[in-house]
Amino acid sequence: MRTRQAMLLEQFNAAPADQARELLKPCLDVPRWIEEITAGRPFASLDALFDAARGAAKPFTADELEGALAHHPRIGENAAGKSTEASMSRSEQSGVDPRDDATITALAEGNRAYEEKFGRVFLIRAAGRSAEEMLSALQERLGHTPEQEDAIVAEQLREIAVLRLERSMNA
Repeated sequence: MRTRQAMLLEQFNAAPADQARELLKPCLDVPRWIEEITAGRPFASLDALFDAARGAAKPFTADELEGALAHHPRIGENAAGKSTEASMSRSEQSGVDPRDDATITALAEGNRAYEEKFGRVFLIRAAGRSAEEMLSALQERLGHTPEQEDAIVAEQLREIAVLRLERSMNA
């Protein structure tokens, strides 16, 4: 008996390119990344697919980073809408309790300071992290230079993309 994951990989490999792109887009809305993975099909295994996703995400251009960040809500704020991407974001930020006023306030203040300093939303792979961990990382990263932060944001974006793809293929 084949596993559900093997069946999903077979379906992804066999899907028309436009359907493959639609599966990938909520994971990371960077057209070059989506095209590289779509063009790399068929993949022999999920590991090969995830390796290709990591490889296609190195490096990101400045424009790709900015475009991808436009789709990410602030940490501590729920993504609006019913899209797959919004649903993934809400799930990933489940470590933030909306009833914890002190943490929500601290995150909001940190987000504002980050955006003032770097001119973009604070991005962190929220999945598996508590609100306190995210707040601590936010406060630490406020001390970074723009160059340091560019590298960290790119790595966080790669982690988010691959994690979302893994979850999509292991559904």
